[in-house]
Amino acid sequence: MASIFSKIIDGEIPGQLLWTDAVCGVLLDIEPLTPGHALVVPRAEIDHWLDLPGETLAHLMDVAARVGRAQQEVFAAARVGMIIQGFEVPHAHLHVFPANSASDFELSRRSSRTPEQLAQDADALRAALRTQSDGAHVPGEA
Repeated sequence: MASIFSKIIDGEIPGQLLWTDAVCGVLLDIEPLTPGHALVVPRAEIDHWLDLPGETLAHLMDVAARVGRAQQEVFAAARVGMIIQGFEVPHAHLHVFPANSASDFELSRRSSRTPEQLAQDADALRAALRTQSDGAHVPGEA
């Protein structure tokens, strides 16, 4: 059975997609550490990131860096954080989020964003991603 991440990336259930390509998809976390918190998810449903092929892991890191640059621009963040922990969903994924202090890394501080807030965050990040690249992998209008 497909994971919730695969279902979102494949358009079977709604989600705020920021990036899709043949290797991965990027979606906003619905309980973000900070506004703009995204998940970089390989299309291959592999549970543990250590089991990902090297080329997949390298691609995920490249996409995470692109998303991180967009997050830093849109949210004026001092840093961009990344966490790989993988306990919530058995499908490897990178948490990438704007950060302004070490406390932004505390998973217990996750909060909810309304669907409208998530849509606004996603629109701003997609626009920044289009500006930073050719936009070929950014869903929605160019």
